Amino acid sequence: MVRRTGRRPGNPDTRATILAAARTTFAERGFDKASIRAIAATAGVDPALVHHYFGSKNTLFLAAMNAPADPAEVLRTVLAGDPDQIGERLIRAFLGIWDSPAGTSAVALLRSAVSNEWTARLLREFLTTQVLRRVLDHLEVDPAQAPLRGSLVASQLFGLAMARYVIRLEPIATAAPETLVDSVGPTMQRYLTAPLDGQVGPPSRGHRVCSSHEA
Repeated sequence: MVRRTGRRPGNPDTRATILAAARTTFAERGFDKASIRAIAATAGVDPALVHHYFGSKNTLFLAAMNAPADPAEVLRTVLAGDPDQIGERLIRAFLGIWDSPAGTSAVALLRSAVSNEWTARLLREFLTTQVLRRVLDHLEVDPAQAPLRGSLVASQLFGLAMARYVIRLEPIATAAPETLVDSVGPTMQRYLTAPLDGQVGPPSRGHRVCSSHEA
């Protein structure tokens, strides 16, 4: 029998080892600086085996996060259509995932992030690189304003999730999704595209400011 070297045999234990190494590497280095090679080294496997199990770094990250949905698929609908309504579409999609059976893993992740710094790092990386970056790049916001806009959007999403799914604050906990979309959507839109107080610069694409001749 020929003995193979350089990688672990393909089995569930190997997959679990890769996922554990990925969580550690993503938490320590962040999504952008983490590499398949570094994750493979931490797991003690050949990089080709990581590709065999997960295909790409992005797919591996979603698996490591136990993400309830693929943001790329969800955001395809969110980013389509009128930019002035993207805030409402983002809230609607967010609630659609969290209110579904898949939302159970999202709630567990949020609960863990509150008390576990490693999980909090992963959650920040997930929201920043997989959601906010895609939305802000699509809107072509001023790069100088992007971090603040992204943080404001995140505060709205996490705050809503905590109130509705963890603390279960009424009437938010049992409100109809469209009620929350109508209430929170405009605030989300302002964070994404409206001028920010104290900051001067051109408006983001999708937000039109009237000139003095139009007022």
